[in-house]
Amino acid sequence: MTHAAALISTDELARRMGAPGLRIFDCTTYLRPRPEGGYNAESGRANYDKGHIPGAGFLDLGAELSDRHSKLRFTLPPLDELTKAFAAKGIGHGTFVVLYSHATPTWATRIWWMLRAIGFDDAAILDGGLDKWKAEGRPLSTELTVYPAATLSLRGRPEIFVDKNDIKAAIGKTDTLTLNALSHEQHKGAGGVTYGRAGRIAGSSCVPAASLFGPDKTLKPIAELRQAFEGVGAAPDKRVLVYCGGGIAASLDAFVLTAILGHKNVAVYDSSMQEWSNDPSLPMEVG
Repeated sequence: MTHAAALISTDELARRMGAPGLRIFDCTTYLRPRPEGGYNAESGRANYDKGHIPGAGFLDLGAELSDRHSKLRFTLPPLDELTKAFAAKGIGHGTFVVLYSHATPTWATRIWWMLRAIGFDDAAILDGGLDKWKAEGRPLSTELTVYPAATLSLRGRPEIFVDKNDIKAAIGKTDTLTLNALSHEQHKGAGGVTYGRAGRIAGSSCVPAASLFGPDKTLKPIAELRQAFEGVGAAPDKRVLVYCGGGIAASLDAFVLTAILGHKNVAVYDSSMQEWSNDPSLPMEVG
């Protein structure tokens, strides 16, 4: 497995526990599919209260780190507001942040990508998340951790998030690849949860986020990850725009491309299919 600075093992985290400046956060949200389509979002706070990695705080993406004025779910707030919110949680200069989630790493990678957008790079994803930590019989705590507020400056990278106009402009461009992180079934419009119209953004390829990690929730070997992206034409010299349902699963593809495979020009379509598939003027494909 790669030893990328943005990925930390359970062994390494256990060794670092108690280190000055270490900030650990549970980032879990749960998506519960609705019979009529789409999802209900549920904070992972209740599961955090039942048992989390000792010393970990909790980051509530929906309630605390999303744009309160957006009609869409999990929308990125203005970067200056986001910087203040992270600082209030104890993330700042001189801290090293470890992010984890339960059941899927995508919630942790979403927060990692948001931190990157404000210019904070001293953050890592716990490989295997809470699932691997628990499977190894490591200690859990039910004690709430609240870190003291920190000082954090905005050094924004707004270009790592894109909107529907950027995606529309990229259709047909040979130097840009639009990439779907949802399942192959959803990509084809053949089943699974839909957010509006079934199918995919016209011209897009697919590397499902769920295909990038194994049953123990750790990322697959780097050779397999590289093969998955090379197989759809995600060359290092191309711009890659990743989307999904609401900018969550896409963040795992973006994390792997950027932190593990070293791509330099990757962005996440923040509103993704919850916006695109509900606008009949925007082109989609099935099959």
